[in-house]
Amino acid sequence: MGDLSQFSMFELFRQEAENQTATLTRGILTLEQNPTSPRELEALMRAAHSLKGAARIIGLEAGVRLAHAMEDCFVAAQKGQLLLNSAATDCLLRSVDLFTNLAQTPESNLAVWDGNRKSEVDSLVQSLAALTSGSSPSLPARMNEAPLPVPAENPPIPPAPAMRNNTPEPEAADRVLRVTAENLNRLLGLAGESLVESRWLEPFADSLLRLKRQQWRLAKTLESLEGNLAGQSLDERTQAHLQDAQQQAGDCLRNLSTQHAEFELYCRRIAGLSHRLYREAMASRMRPFADGVHGFPRLVRDLARDLGKDVRLEITGKDTPLDREVLEKLEAPLNHLLRNAVDHGIEMPEVRVQTGKPPQGTILLEARHSAGLLLIIVQDDGCGISLERLRKVIGERKLAAPEVVEKLGEDELLEFLFLPGFSLRENVTNVSGRGVGLDVVRSTVQNLRGSVRVSAPPGQGVRFQLQLPLTVSVARTLLAEIAGEPYAFPLARVQGVLRVPQNQVAMLEGREHLAYKDQRIGLVAASQILGRGAAPAGDELAVIVLGERTRRFGVVVDKFLGERELVVQPLDPRLRKIKDISAAALMPDGSPVLIVDVDDLLRSIELLVTGGRLAKAHSSETALAQHRCKRILVVDDSLTVRELERKLLSNRGFEVEVAVDGMDGWNAVRTETYDLVVSDVDMPRLDGIELVSLIKKDPRLKALPVMIVSYKDREEDRRRGLDAGADYYLTKGSFHDEALLTAVVDLIGEPEDHP
Repeated sequence: MGDLSQFSMFELFRQEAENQTATLTRGILTLEQNPTSPRELEALMRAAHSLKGAARIIGLEAGVRLAHAMEDCFVAAQKGQLLLNSAATDCLLRSVDLFTNLAQTPESNLAVWDGNRKSEVDSLVQSLAALTSGSSPSLPARMNEAPLPVPAENPPIPPAPAMRNNTPEPEAADRVLRVTAENLNRLLGLAGESLVESRWLEPFADSLLRLKRQQWRLAKTLESLEGNLAGQSLDERTQAHLQDAQQQAGDCLRNLSTQHAEFELYCRRIAGLSHRLYREAMASRMRPFADGVHGFPRLVRDLARDLGKDVRLEITGKDTPLDREVLEKLEAPLNHLLRNAVDHGIEMPEVRVQTGKPPQGTILLEARHSAGLLLIIVQDDGCGISLERLRKVIGERKLAAPEVVEKLGEDELLEFLFLPGFSLRENVTNVSGRGVGLDVVRSTVQNLRGSVRVSAPPGQGVRFQLQLPLTVSVARTLLAEIAGEPYAFPLARVQGVLRVPQNQVAMLEGREHLAYKDQRIGLVAASQILGRGAAPAGDELAVIVLGERTRRFGVVVDKFLGERELVVQPLDPRLRKIKDISAAALMPDGSPVLIVDVDDLLRSIELLVTGGRLAKAHSSETALAQHRCKRILVVDDSLTVRELERKLLSNRGFEVEVAVDGMDGWNAVRTETYDLVVSDVDMPRLDGIELVSLIKKDPRLKALPVMIVSYKDREEDRRRGLDAGADYYLTKGSFHDEALLTAVVDLIGEPEDHP
């Protein structure tokens, strides 16, 4: 497996321990369901024996004694002298945890670990010895553990040689080489560029074919001309020229035919080579689903034991390949879904028996490919979700009007589960109740350009379906033209695509709406959101439906350009976050295309709606030029403060728009024209001081007045804001209505401009 001489014995031990503890955990959990499996017992005995030998080599006596005691247990089980029940499983898993902790301990701390863990190792060895002798073990209490050291992202640890009965296997065909994620990303980017560049040859091949046809027509014309002139008296010079032209045309045609055939063959070879290179680069990023879920059976088993339940996790599709980055980011949402299934979904054994179910609950975790996307399903056979209970909680928390709550369907009710802070549990426990789990699930999935669906048939458990791209490096997109430029919308985030006649657009409360399925959705022009000018008028609207059911809009584009798979190219970090844009890509002809950030786009739409500046979708010419009222942007993450300031300024006659944090404010001032910005200081994503600095450093915006309104009233806070470039600093704790209005008038004058 390569040269291992550069690695220390402890580094080799660490790799050995990582491999063997994974084998032990998997085998012990399997034995809990089938305690007499000879295959699993043999594998466990070998794993414990290998750990013992590795610990002896590095001189770790505690590890030697613990591994030896585990080995004795497995040997006793092989001989039929010991049945590994749940209590034995707990003891063995605790021993595996110790080896896992040991593998993550820096080499310099080995002696400290050996001393600190001595009493815990002694207790575990005694418990394992009691198991071997047939006595009931007394499982030691878990010691207070310091946080495990976080291993380096790419530690210099080689893969351990494959072992069989402690004998190295012959060298395998698949060798392992550690490379950084950045290297893989660059390799994939270059492979994608080579794929795009190879397509440039196709137009040249087509040009040669057209030239070949022209030469063929010229040869035919000369042949026809020679036939028409046959029998006529031509001087020798003219006849020689005619024959020479015909000969040259024929030679040129034959050369073109040969060159075109060779060039077509070259194009096919280059295209094939580029495709193979791209597929190999993609394969280097792909990992089997099993690599990211091997710890979940232990998680489900331990949590169920703590709650007094009996739960089994079934994992299917372990060999399903997916992007390494997608797999890593799925750990947290899948962790939340599994914990919810054990805590909320699966009933206590006695309750399950009373309802005709087996005492052991089952959770299914499945991964598979479907229509070019990755589907991950988490489903339990528990009690499901009571829709009436859900409807009652929504009404009690005033999340919707009572008359609206009564009319909500199943899909609409289940959407409330994903709201931040929403939970059906009345009491907070160390497992659930705070309402953050499903919010994390949805936000993570959306960041991966995916979507999540939930269904809960009465009494049949709950089913979550995550739909994700196979890789974050390639995006399946819907291309649309906006103000003459192509834009790409991630297909996984597109809810629908419509062509709508103008006469089907209705006005509701001053806004354009459209009937979509069983609801009405607002329409907004993409050109207005992206600041691209006016959209062309027409009798039919091209509409892309974005967002979830409770936050859904129809985005009107100029026209659809079709679907395309694009290689995602990250934007230069120096550009920071570009409003409504997540990344870029190259079209087959080499032209660039921007990929839309759907979540940012939806936030921009909501800002347009709350600010009252939404133009008609079929004509995005804004009416701002007709208004002579001065415009103010209020930036504050507090809804109460934001609305207070908006009402005060609006009642005075100013036109007021709002932004929910510094980043939204920065996006707004770059795309719209304002006479004043009123900003808070402490805000997420971008605070007020940073916002002021960005505005004052921008040549186009540096003359824009900025007022800071903050609770911080210390002199150093005030000085910090003014040093950043603020034109006025007002504290929330002291200002009253007139103070704010007076300060605004001092900065920009009265609301109306007078000629």
